[in-house]
This record gives sequence, structure tokens and C-alpha cells, in this order.
Amino acid sequence: MARTHGLCERCDDGTLATVVDHIVPLSRGGQDVDANTRNLCDRCHEAVTAEQFGRSVGRQIGCDVEGQPLDPDHPWNRPAAL
Repeated sequence: MARTHGLCERCDDGTLATVVDHIVPLSRGGQDVDANTRNLCDRCHEAVTAEQFGRSVGRQIGCDVEGQPLDPDHPWNRPAAL
């Protein structure tokens, strides 16, 4: 996490990383070395994992620990109208 100052490597908005992800999954022969890792937030980790294993990312129901809806399409997660 120190390499990215605790930020997600896929988000451009300063989202905090919560997961050290293996670029090539260990279950697919990836090595457990720093060069095969990236720091991701939960949302990016779910999307990457789904893509790697041929699944789709479904609509997320519920809220995070701060009460923010997890569903990216929820009105609270959309940019504010000008």
C-alpha cells in the first residue's frame, strides 16, 4: 500500500485502496511477489476479479460502513447536477 500511498490504482478520484490484488491470480499461476500486485478499492477489486474469472459484476445492494450506497447507479453516487 505504501507504493500508492494507500490509493486505488484504477480510480482517478483518490479512492482509498482496501485490497492488495494479484494481477495474475495465484489460482491461475501468478506469483506472490510485489511485481504481481496492485492496490485496489473494493469496487475495482470486484470488477477485476469478475473479469478475470468470466463473471459479470452484479448490482450491489446495501451500504458501506459510512452508510453510502454500494450501487454505483444509486442517485447518491451520481455526479451532482449543475
